[in-house]
Amino acid sequence: MNPAAPTSPVSQGDLGADLRLALDLADAADAQTLPRFDAADLDVSRKADSTHVTDSDLAAERAVRRLLAERRPEDGVLGEEYGSDDAAGSADASSRRWIIDPIDGTANFLRGVPVWGTMIGLQIDGTMRLGVVSSPALGRRWWGAEGLGAWTSAPGGEPRPIRVSDVATLDDASVSFQSIAQWDGAGRLDALVALTRRVWRDRAYGDIWSYMLLAEGRLEMVGEFDVKEYDLAAAAAIVTAAGGRFSSFDGTPTIAAGSAVATNGVLHDAILDVLHSPASPDTGPR
Repeated sequence: MNPAAPTSPVSQGDLGADLRLALDLADAADAQTLPRFDAADLDVSRKADSTHVTDSDLAAERAVRRLLAERRPEDGVLGEEYGSDDAAGSADASSRRWIIDPIDGTANFLRGVPVWGTMIGLQIDGTMRLGVVSSPALGRRWWGAEGLGAWTSAPGGEPRPIRVSDVATLDDASVSFQSIAQWDGAGRLDALVALTRRVWRDRAYGDIWSYMLLAEGRLEMVGEFDVKEYDLAAAAAIVTAAGGRFSSFDGTPTIAAGSAVATNGVLHDAILDVLHSPASPDTGPR
């Protein structure tokens, strides 16, 4: 399913080669995940944090790590299932780090819901420079890199560029909040409700798909809590490459704060202002 990495007039050194590798990594992961999707004999267990892990999560991350060991042996790796593995003996391993979530949406995967995918991102000197998201059960893939734009493809179709929307007012904005439980657990449910009263539409599309809808210009904001770097790395790179903006809940441009607010950029500050304002009084349904 690996589409050719798009060409660009912007020179990015080896970033184009890294993007081609990331697409190969996604192919390797898809070869492990899709055949096991909705399998009757799927092996499911619980990790120490009580979240689920399947045999496919583990196999996909191993496949990605094997290929990285062959083709980028000096780079560091952070994966959800096998942790951090900065390349031994490399003085600057931490300056280049691949961040992997082998199956984002494991709960969907094990229940036969097709909204899940592999997330692969490359962080250089602390900045997300590229990302690939592959959702083989949906037949979709998205990728983007700094200076190279953001793209998507579907089976049988040519890669096409994507970009965030130019919606500039909250009244016209559509937002996705991932889950009420996340916002409630973070003590931010009132802020979410206040935002939903200001925008045109709110939905919880969930997991990786929300960010890709944002990158395609179909949403204006995605927000969530209780997230790790591997949950966000590839999405942050793609949203940014598509012209959007990515930050923590407090507005810091990082994927390491445990929260995320991604927007089309135009509305980022306005959305943060609403989220950090005192809860609005109950004015009834909009």
